[in-house]
Amino acid sequence: MTSPHHASGVRPVIGVDAGTASLREADHLIHRLLDRPAVTEGVFACTHLFRTDERRGTTVSLAVPHADVDAVWRELLKALPEGTGLALADRGHGPADAVDAARLAAAAPPASGRAVVYPGVAHLTGTVTVADLLDRTAVERLVVLGAPDAPLPPETEVLTQDHVRPEWRDGVLTLALVPAAGGRLAPFEVPNPTPCCADHA
Repeated sequence: MTSPHHASGVRPVIGVDAGTASLREADHLIHRLLDRPAVTEGVFACTHLFRTDERRGTTVSLAVPHADVDAVWRELLKALPEGTGLALADRGHGPADAVDAARLAAAAPPASGRAVVYPGVAHLTGTVTVADLLDRTAVERLVVLGAPDAPLPPETEVLTQDHVRPEWRDGVLTLALVPAAGGRLAPFEVPNPTPCCADHA
């Protein structure tokens, strides 16, 4: 069933290549961009690893409501440093290689991408239940590593560690989980690779 938060096919996507090399840097960039006045709630912000013959790094995509896209584009042009590549449909801004990488990012969701910000993410602090996670956020599917088909009772507790990074998999925002103490679950990705995001909570 499609979540009411689902982004596929309903939001324009802006790709950004600001030269970030790591997930930590890309996560930090996302939170800086989302502080811009034109960026409203309801944005899906993802990271994307890329590699070409010339370069490699981590790009960002921002799926935004149609009504906000032009204002967000203008804000990004002002906010991002020289040398950044931006792409939105037939628009492009910046050096050609950076724009090419940004286009790859813009084309990735919802087939792929690691979601950093998405509708409902603010609810994912402390411990939540499986039912709350699915009902109150854009996450549509939960998968336990090693037991992908195991049923998850709705009352099962998930230790979020205030760091929940689902991924787009074939158009479905999917969160990978691992068993935790006391019969609970926890996201597969731990906070350590991107500790800067605690500063933006």
